[in-house]
Amino acid sequence: MNGIFITTELEGSLAARIRAVQERHDPKLARELPPHLTLVGSSGTGSISPDTPVAELRKAVEPVARAAGPLTLTFRAPMRFIGREIVVLPLDPHGELRGLHDALQGALRAAGIRYETARWPFTPHCTLNFYATLTPESLRVLLAVSEPEPWVMHTLLVYHTRDGVPPKRLFSARLGV
Repeated sequence: MNGIFITTELEGSLAARIRAVQERHDPKLARELPPHLTLVGSSGTGSISPDTPVAELRKAVEPVARAAGPLTLTFRAPMRFIGREIVVLPLDPHGELRGLHDALQGALRAAGIRYETARWPFTPHCTLNFYATLTPESLRVLLAVSEPEPWVMHTLLVYHTRDGVPPKRLFSARLGV
């Protein structure tokens, strides 16, 4: 994989709890990035071309972030992606989060910034398990994770990700600022 992604990272005690779950069940995932959601680069909109100049990307993303304002979000019950080893905490794919995703996609398109076609519809989530092979016990434990309290998304983070190399943060954009 070689592409640019727009994410947001979980914060505070919520991030610590999710990180602990990842470290217990999928240490490789836990080492890659802090617990996060991907808004552009996975579902809904594929990864952005890695040769995109950061200045162009910033010019497209920052106005969307300023206009959006912080979002209050709530995780749903965990789910396993069908036929995969992936267990996630999903979020509602509609409403303000969908509006932010669509605004980012529209800004990229309007700026002529190239991105891959997504393989899946927009399915916002925080991944609990990605690499580790699930056992019946680990699946049971992961599907019992509960994070029902609302949390606030404050910042977009833009990363360049390449296989075998730690992701490089290109810039961040505060929501509503």
